[in-house]
Amino acid sequence: MHNMKHRILFLLLSYLLLSNQLIHSIPGIIPQPKEVTSGKGVFELTKFITIIYQDERQAENAEYLYDELKKEYGFSLLINQKNRPQNGSIFLKENPTIPEEGYKLTVDKKQIICEASTPTGMFYAIQSFLQSIISEDKSYFILCMNVEDAPRYPWRGMMLDVARHFHNKETVMNLLDAMARLKMNRFHWHLTDEDGWRIEIKKYPKLTQEGAVGNWSDRMAYPKYFSQQDVKEIVEYARLRHITVIPEIDMPGHASAASRAYPEISAGGEGRWAGFTFHPAKESTYRFLEDVLTEVAELFPGPYIHIGGDEVHFGNQVWFTDPQIQKFIKDKQLGDESGLEHYFLRRVSDIVKNLGKTTVGWDEMIASGIPSHQAVIMWWRHDKREQLEKALSQGFNVVMTPRIPCYLDFVQDNTQKIGRRWGTDFNSLFTVYKFPKPVESIISAYPDQIMGMQASVWTERMAGTKRLYYMIFPRLVAISENAWSADKVKNYDSFMKRLKNFLLYLDRKGINYFNPFDVNSTPEPWGPTKKDVIAEG
Repeated sequence: MHNMKHRILFLLLSYLLLSNQLIHSIPGIIPQPKEVTSGKGVFELTKFITIIYQDERQAENAEYLYDELKKEYGFSLLINQKNRPQNGSIFLKENPTIPEEGYKLTVDKKQIICEASTPTGMFYAIQSFLQSIISEDKSYFILCMNVEDAPRYPWRGMMLDVARHFHNKETVMNLLDAMARLKMNRFHWHLTDEDGWRIEIKKYPKLTQEGAVGNWSDRMAYPKYFSQQDVKEIVEYARLRHITVIPEIDMPGHASAASRAYPEISAGGEGRWAGFTFHPAKESTYRFLEDVLTEVAELFPGPYIHIGGDEVHFGNQVWFTDPQIQKFIKDKQLGDESGLEHYFLRRVSDIVKNLGKTTVGWDEMIASGIPSHQAVIMWWRHDKREQLEKALSQGFNVVMTPRIPCYLDFVQDNTQKIGRRWGTDFNSLFTVYKFPKPVESIISAYPDQIMGMQASVWTERMAGTKRLYYMIFPRLVAISENAWSADKVKNYDSFMKRLKNFLLYLDRKGINYFNPFDVNSTPEPWGPTKKDVIAEG
């Protein structure tokens, strides 16, 4: 009886597919591929399927696929290394003609073939396969189809701030899982700021003993940070998901946590901004930062270190009156305090360069005099489009992460009470999805310098994990499609249909989200206080 029921279900599903009733909503691949051609019929996924990989360098991908199918669907499949597929197999095939991050996915009634020229491309083929699984009454199917795909941009990222409110290793790993499923490949980790220093530096233990005390909503909260062992585990977890981790150690501003631990290297502002900056006129400051960055560089094998460089003017009042700083400006012929700020950034960028890394910084860094080949600029001030144009015209490679629409601490619906607004503007899912169309006239002239884009998740108003996830999803899904898919294949109505499939994935993972299809079904989790709406601009 069970087999008869199963067969009837299989035939009914096949009929619906052949009659085109499901073609437009399935497969739910996000980001939208370059080309999808529908076939006839379905491939049935069972516990008797074999994963076959052709080349030893695909072994990690085969193990990843095995683990995901077991976690999500309970399958424990066989894994074999062979040169050719067989009926009832998922075959990971080498194809040197495919672009580095591109892939092909072929599904027919007998087998599935994932093709790529690199392990990264193969990983993305696997993601599209996993997203295409249809679950019905404990049976699993995949539409017969052909997919050819490759990304629009090489940088498809998310920044997570763990300084304002700490979010633990499990949360970071859950986010890396979701990023991987969305074919995102850059995790920018904002590890230090005013409210807390969140990474262990062995040479300077007080950075975590004292600098990790407190958070944005509780100045005396128990110290929380990532040990170097935690960092190594997260970096490896990301590597297996083809994600590069970019650490950020913010300077010369946003250094209050470091100043609490080592006040001798501080020269910040006054009152609210006390201890906000590192001391820019002491050689001991640069030795300290070189020691810190040396440990950071050893922990993060990726090619980038982010040094911040933003909003220094908020808390550099001491610079204007401190005799040592004023003498330093005069002796070095720096002109004024802005010249000193730029000198500091050049010095630190040279340290980063000597460590074999490339400097990344916020768009204030454009004026620093750092050579364009030595740094990547993150354009964040959406109201200063001239900064984007200036960075590009000066030859910098640029990652786009403007407040509107890429900052996910802005509210996402007019009914929401917690979060930021820019005047009356906020970052709805539709607003996010339109990007980068609003700056197309600027970026189109510099196609080789636009590295990509990222979501930036600032956590002042995200004290708990439930709220963190709620603010990230589903807007991160839209940014993943913006960064991967060409404008000609993007379509908001199609995206919303495919989004329903990704929300099911979040449900399986136990990840909270804002439901744009039923606003009342996902009430807004409160933040640390009820006075959290900020209007700016």
